[in-house]
Amino acid sequence: MTSIRQSVCFGPLARGFDDPAEGIAAAAEIGFVSVEMLPEEHWPVVRDHGLDIAIVSGHASLPDGLNNRGNHDRIESELKESIDKAVEHGIPSLITFSGNLEDRGDEEGLDNCVEGLLRVKGHAEEKGVNLCMELLNSRVNHPDYQCDRTEWGARLCRTVDSPRVKLLYDIYHMQIMEGDLIRTITDNIEWISHFHTAGNPGRNDPDDTQEIYYPAVMRAIAATGYDGYVGHEYSPKGDPVESLRTTFATCDV
Repeated sequence: MTSIRQSVCFGPLARGFDDPAEGIAAAAEIGFVSVEMLPEEHWPVVRDHGLDIAIVSGHASLPDGLNNRGNHDRIESELKESIDKAVEHGIPSLITFSGNLEDRGDEEGLDNCVEGLLRVKGHAEEKGVNLCMELLNSRVNHPDYQCDRTEWGARLCRTVDSPRVKLLYDIYHMQIMEGDLIRTITDNIEWISHFHTAGNPGRNDPDDTQEIYYPAVMRAIAATGYDGYVGHEYSPKGDPVESLRTTFATCDV
């Protein structure tokens, strides 16, 4: 049995199937344990198929996030509401975003994100929900995004100092920004509570046509003792069911 708990993001299902329910059913049949990042209207279908919902967004505005103090009141309210809803629906984790730099330096942005997360970490701890700051690349997909390096994200987690404030380590994005995936993941696993995958370049299937060798990365993740989810967030190049089957087999270590 696999030691990697594989999840699939709703995006590939929504793009690949006329009816997302068909994609959810296919994911369950293949062996995925979760569907994530999906609108609330589809949550009952996921539950009906015996699947988890590993993670959803905790607040709005990816580019306009926690590094802007002017957003803190809004994001605090949104995160607290999302935490309560996550508890109600058995969702263990929520995604948070640093926001774009917009002329803020590393230290100012870090201080602002810490300040914002300190406002909600107690509620997250009380309710047992993880807040996962997502690492994204600022070179290709999200120009000017601040939390684009593992070291910066790890500093954020250390400073907030909460067992419920961690990182969403997106392997695709960090391959673009840093490379050295296995060493970085291994050295920083204490700060990581969720993973995303996709092939690079192209953000398509994590197969043997792209530069990341996912079987080795998955074995390295499993070797750390990580017991969370790995969510696949990519655009299938061909038949969506066959793509999901191949992706699951690639990461089934």
